[in-house]
Amino acid sequence: MRPASLMIFGAGFGTRMRPLTDDRPKPLIEVAGKPLIDHALALAPDAGIRQIAVNAHYRAGQLAAYLAGRPGLTVLHETDAILDTGGGLRNALPVLGGDPVFTLNSDAVWTGPNPLCMLAEAWDPARMDGLLLLIPRGQATGHSGRGDFLIDPEGRLKRGPGAVYSGAQILRTDGLAEIPERVFSLNRLWDRMLAGGRLHGILHPGGWCDVGHPDGIAEAEALLAGQGDV
Repeated sequence: MRPASLMIFGAGFGTRMRPLTDDRPKPLIEVAGKPLIDHALALAPDAGIRQIAVNAHYRAGQLAAYLAGRPGLTVLHETDAILDTGGGLRNALPVLGGDPVFTLNSDAVWTGPNPLCMLAEAWDPARMDGLLLLIPRGQATGHSGRGDFLIDPEGRLKRGPGAVYSGAQILRTDGLAEIPERVFSLNRLWDRMLAGGRLHGILHPGGWCDVGHPDGIAEAEALLAGQGDV
């Protein structure tokens, strides 16, 4: 089954982006003349996505006002606490419906093939409970870590220094019901999938930039100017 719903994570405080986030949420920080959230949303139509949920917490009203009136899009206010990625996705399931779903971080820009289309074409529910889009470490602009996953010849993942998780994936969500905590990371769901050999990954061949700090804006704009936005 090909996913038709997308969860965009937009609820963080944007602490590393200060002072730019002193007066706006991180998804409304502009890169190349448009807010980060619009870069993320632009990926959805070509992937056949019909329903989008965006979670919000810090300055949630600003993000909700900016996105108001967009067909098929719902903003979910995490009012009392940020639910983290796992709790946020589980909270959005009544809106997203169906299983599996795409998820996407709102703080990156891409060049090259549409990441959501790549995931949809590679998705094989007979073998996978999760499919992560990864970036070769040398292509991960704005990311200074050692990488997150190793990929075996059949596409199965294990944790370790290697490719960088891009923030884009397809997940089956039924396992979320088995996690008792209200606030939790999707790492908890990944660990269950890893244990069963059901977490897979593919590499994105284009450009990617993590816009996680103010200097990342210039890096992202240089990437887009050099290769063309997806």
